[in-house]
Amino acid sequence: MGAAGFPRATGPSGVAGTAGADRHPGAGGNGEDTGHPAVDAVLRSLANAARLAPAEQIAEFEAAHQVLQETLASIDR
Repeated sequence: MGAAGFPRATGPSGVAGTAGADRHPGAGGNGEDTGHPAVDAVLRSLANAARLAPAEQIAEFEAAHQVLQETLASIDR
């Protein structure tokens, strides 16, 4: 597991680019996903973070940032 219980980045398969959010706008909660478990978990956590107090949101944003960095770093160039 990666930061804050998100799945650790596993590789390039299924990683959505910046356009992925447009193709999968519901990854944060309506059942659609990006195809990459770590990215999907981050999007769900960010959707849930909106319900938290601002001070609690910071930890969620930092954890999401860490997971996304790990996921991007795992992509073979």
